[in-house]
Amino acid sequence: MALAEGPDLPIDGTLAGWAFRTGSMRVAEDEGTGLAAWFPLTDGAERLGVLGLRTPSLDREAVRRCRLLASVLAMVITSKRDTSDSYAHGTRADTMSLPSEMLRAFLPPRTVCTDRAVSTAVLEPAYRLGGDAFEHSLADGVLHAAVLDAMGHDLASGLTAALALAACRNARRNGADLPDLVDTIDRALHDWFPDRFATGLFLRLDIATGTLHWANCGHPHPLLIRSGQVVEGALDGPGELPLGLGHHTGAPRSVRTFSLKPGDRLLLYTDGVVDAKGAHHEFFGLARFTDFVIRAAGAGETAPETLRRLMHAILEHQDENLTDDATIMMIEWQPLSPPLLDDTRARPSPW
Repeated sequence: MALAEGPDLPIDGTLAGWAFRTGSMRVAEDEGTGLAAWFPLTDGAERLGVLGLRTPSLDREAVRRCRLLASVLAMVITSKRDTSDSYAHGTRADTMSLPSEMLRAFLPPRTVCTDRAVSTAVLEPAYRLGGDAFEHSLADGVLHAAVLDAMGHDLASGLTAALALAACRNARRNGADLPDLVDTIDRALHDWFPDRFATGLFLRLDIATGTLHWANCGHPHPLLIRSGQVVEGALDGPGELPLGLGHHTGAPRSVRTFSLKPGDRLLLYTDGVVDAKGAHHEFFGLARFTDFVIRAAGAGETAPETLRRLMHAILEHQDENLTDDATIMMIEWQPLSPPLLDDTRARPSPW
């Protein structure tokens, strides 16, 4: 058995790409060696790539060992990619700008999940970021998520988003509830970047019950997709000032509550998604955005793969040249009958 070597392979239209997109093993006859097998490399729910192997034959024990090898290799990549540049060299297709390099160092994995909920996000342009950022984390049976959009498209925008992200994590890890968390970010931006602001959306989902709490700070409203349709206005609410401007009014931030149903999907996004303009100056638009997600869900596509293809559609719509950052986060909630794992055991909602 030998590692498969060769040129870079595209995700679409190849067997290796199929293994990456579906998260399942793929095997084909390989001239001269017998079989070529592709195994997905994952860190939990995070897709890292695929492992290619050539072998004369493949029985159940060989498959088991190959999957074990793929798991070990994924752990090695995950443990070393922050302390070695080899992974970055192997995955980047272009030169990374300084704001992008700085901001991406703060971003979490693209996908986090339990057996009841999944949160996945994409952010483009990958190598020329301005001020978009996202955050999601799982702790004590609660999914914490946020999407941020700092004003401007320069290094200061990236610094603003990075400060907001750090303030969000610091407040959350210190046990702050949503109003206090938002207030912490407000004060941090006002103190350190008084001439800057950012819009933001912050969610907390009780994984056991589906109870959702969220605060919206001048950001596009989250969207709810239920039974293959957008539930109009389900998560709308009165507009509030962006982060960094809350001190002007001194009014407490509003926190809203909503109960999800099994199979519900939440979409969080920045304005660069729907405002992307095509060759004839037509916007990508909200209808096209939600229709893509609904069709992909109907086809049984996974959330990470849906967002990967959706972002490619947005890039193609704007001729691969986004004029604004575009970030999408999708959260799916599907309670199951078995008990939760120990590290995701639910506790009473703080609200």
